[in-house]
Amino acid sequence: MAFDGITTKAVLTELQRTLIGGKINKIFQPTKNEVILNIYNQQNYTLLLSANPDYCRIHLTSHTKPNPQTAPNFCMLLRKYLIGAKIIDISNYDLERTVQIKFETYNELNDLVIRKLFIQIMSRQSNIILTNENNIIIDSLKHFEPYLPANPFEFAKIAKNSFLAISSAESFIQFVNQQNLLEILPNSLIGFSKNFVKNTLFSLNIDCNHYSNQDLIKIYETLQSILVHFGTNQISLKILENDYFIVPDFSEKSINSSLDEFYYKKEQKSTFLTSRNNLLRIISGNLKKVYKKLENINRKLQECENMDIYRKYGELLTANLYKINGAENQTQIILEDYYENNAPITIPLDKKVNIQKNINQYFKKYNKLKNALVIVTKQKQEAQKELDYIESIVFSIENAKCIDDILDIYSEIEENVITKKDFQKKQKNKISKKKPKEKQIHLQSTTIDGFTVYIGKNNVQNDYLSLKFAKPNDLWFHTQKIHGSHILLSNPENLEIPENVLSECAKLAKENSKAKLSSNVPVDFTKAKFVKKSPGGKPGLVIYTNFKTIFVK
Repeated sequence: MAFDGITTKAVLTELQRTLIGGKINKIFQPTKNEVILNIYNQQNYTLLLSANPDYCRIHLTSHTKPNPQTAPNFCMLLRKYLIGAKIIDISNYDLERTVQIKFETYNELNDLVIRKLFIQIMSRQSNIILTNENNIIIDSLKHFEPYLPANPFEFAKIAKNSFLAISSAESFIQFVNQQNLLEILPNSLIGFSKNFVKNTLFSLNIDCNHYSNQDLIKIYETLQSILVHFGTNQISLKILENDYFIVPDFSEKSINSSLDEFYYKKEQKSTFLTSRNNLLRIISGNLKKVYKKLENINRKLQECENMDIYRKYGELLTANLYKINGAENQTQIILEDYYENNAPITIPLDKKVNIQKNINQYFKKYNKLKNALVIVTKQKQEAQKELDYIESIVFSIENAKCIDDILDIYSEIEENVITKKDFQKKQKNKISKKKPKEKQIHLQSTTIDGFTVYIGKNNVQNDYLSLKFAKPNDLWFHTQKIHGSHILLSNPENLEIPENVLSECAKLAKENSKAKLSSNVPVDFTKAKFVKKSPGGKPGLVIYTNFKTIFVK
């Protein structure tokens, strides 16, 4: 993305028409790199100033952001100096990306003074700096040399040429002098990014190395048409998947509103991916713990498999006690195994103790493992339930499509996650938006041959869809023993459902499950009245009866 000099100038031209003469009502700092100014100038405007290294920019915005309960120090300082201030100028030099907003306000002695806010849009060097009328820095958002309090603010020295100083196409041809256009234009002219030049050449179908003077005239006229129409609807923002460019074209939308929508979607996607990955990382940690727990449980169960042999040793030794003489110092003894047609069996002995104590030890081991088997078997059932639930969360996270889906899962985990303290500690501040506990659930739906079909996207939606929303005669679909979405075919009139509709619903259940890439997947379906909540089960876990199965190839 290139918030270059061309874009900066286009934004400022619009801001000059709308904000000059306006007064600052409120100031917020929703994130560490963003400042928002609420401005009244016959109507309310919201100006976003961002020093985010990835999304540095300035433009009007219509999207609100949650604010911290305690305002950061820089926000408090801006409120002290700028609340009630009047904007008297918004400018930048040439096509540079350092923006100056000049304010007129009153100081503590009620004297009229000038304050200046400089916004530097320079990737990692981006900053927001407040100065007095003499450009002495009062404070800055980021403290690094030379932008420290009490230092004089100085514009960066410009080593490039100004396109605005090129007065004709002939001068432009002489300036280029048959050099590579992707090198000479962005590297030698103020405000032209390489991507902007590349897109301009592409739109004009001009090769950067092989071009004519007529081609250069086209480039010059295109650039001039953009500069001439700054602040009008004769230029627009051409938006690609991950980039945008100012182009000479009619647009009903302003550059500010186009940029606002572009960055809003970009930040939403970034927030979604970050939040999803954070959740996956935390849940994956829980998943590993449960797998490790199951390994230990299975190891104990393997030990319990030997309990009958210890009982057998004890019984054989007890039955042959009268025969055993002088066996105290032996490490083993061979007896007849009456469980196996008197076949010889070798029984290990502890030579440090007598035969009776060996017998007692074997029976003690047997009883210990017998009791352990009951406990460990129950532990395995509980651990398996934990595993199933956490895997269902992983499935929901992997299939989430937007930040609201993540917030649904976040709310669910807050109430049901196994290691709740760990989750809250790691997840704190990861998702800035607070989801209310009581929120209306919006179900995804589609239509198949006139029948409405609903799809649960996570465990909370699955529970709501299957146990609250569903009517008794609605048909419920789910992949057999495979994590997936609950699918509900609405059938309030208890109609006969055609085979093709059943097949499409089963296919939908398969496509919204972990088996979506598999073949010959079994999908169970039954009436919603036969679907019940699993006793003590976690969200999304149900039991069902009276079902039939469709195999989806």
